[in-house]
Amino acid sequence: MSVHKKLMQARVDLLSIDLKKSGRNTFQNYSYFELGDFIPHIQTIFNNVGLCGVVTFNNEYAQLCITDVDDGTVIVITSPMAEANLKGSQPIQLIGSIQTFQRRYLWMAALELTEHDTIDMTPAPEPKQAPKPEPKPTPVPELKPPTKHVKGRVDPIPPQHVEPDAWTIIIDAPDNSEAWVDMMVKANSLKISLATGADQLKEMFQVNKVLYDKLKTLNPSVYADVIDNFTKAKKSFF
Repeated sequence: MSVHKKLMQARVDLLSIDLKKSGRNTFQNYSYFELGDFIPHIQTIFNNVGLCGVVTFNNEYAQLCITDVDDGTVIVITSPMAEANLKGSQPIQLIGSIQTFQRRYLWMAALELTEHDTIDMTPAPEPKQAPKPEPKPTPVPELKPPTKHVKGRVDPIPPQHVEPDAWTIIIDAPDNSEAWVDMMVKANSLKISLATGADQLKEMFQVNKVLYDKLKTLNPSVYADVIDNFTKAKKSFF
């Protein structure tokens, strides 16, 4: 049996399995496959039919090489590399996110797994409305400043530039997804490593309490590990 025949048999065998989509995009309201939803089934099927799949990466593209373990013939599937945008992450964290998405897309292409087309799911832009004429403001007489300092007068304070909170965690990933939990854990570890005192750890937790509550709902065991890291970091300052 050729490598193409074996791959086709693997696709048919996968169709007989009721795969569940555990990923959820709440913004566009659709579900999607995560790696854990299909990789264990694919590996079992490949082992049965005599195939082996290996994913590799370079600066230009990601590649899935499917080899017939009996005669050594190969099918290669490639995908161009792209950059990921995850605020507050280290370069190694961005590499991990890119590789995770590339692996998912390569295996889905090889096994012909289908999902919603996110381009078709994007809502059409609303028609632009003609701008309403703005009412003309009533002219106010210009008050000229005094030419000399008035004794006892408090000069106005110039406007202050407010910087964003340094401890705010921003996660650029689909809600309720494995990627979201992973990025939240990595961002939390990064922020803890930057803290120089217990007060800063307390401030970081308060600023991001909504995210920690969400993590507790999505994955209680991971949340427990995060809290344990907080406790250890706090004790290190005493």
